[in-house]
This record gives sequence, structure tokens and C-alpha cells, in this order.
Amino acid sequence: MSEYPVAIRRNIWLRGLLMILMGLAYQLAGTLLFFVALIQFLVMLVNAAANPRLSSFGRGLGRYQGQIADFVSFAAEAPPFPFADWPAND
Repeated sequence: MSEYPVAIRRNIWLRGLLMILMGLAYQLAGTLLFFVALIQFLVMLVNAAANPRLSSFGRGLGRYQGQIADFVSFAAEAPPFPFADWPAND
């Protein structure tokens, strides 16, 4: 028999499912960040200044990816957005 209680085994399966979902979210966020960077580059070409809202959104996406990396690598226990608040832009 396993040395872990049934509750812990169930939680690890739930975490595994969340890790798969968060991995998909990571990929989606990376693709979105690429397009934000591309749009920001085009804005800079036209206006010679960065769009502050795009910069803020891109910073949030980067922090979100960091939170996902912490969760899937077991460096953090709490799953990130949508199970928690969106990362703050300090």
C-alpha cells in the first residue's frame, strides 16, 4: 500500500490537472506577450513613445508567467489567476 494518505494522493492528482491547465495558460500568455511586444514596437515606430497601457499589460503578463512557473515547479503552492488575483503592477 502507498505510504501517503488518500487525501494527499487525491490532491496531487488535482494539482497535476491544474499544472496541465496552467501550462496551457503559460503558452497562451507567451503568445499574447509576443503580440503585445509586436504592437508596442509598431506604436514606437509611429509615435516614438511607448504606450503605457500596453507596457503595463505586458508587465502583468510577464509576472503571470512567473507565477505559473513557480506553481508548476512546486516553488509555490497557490495556483495563479484565475484561482487568485491578477498580478499587481507595482
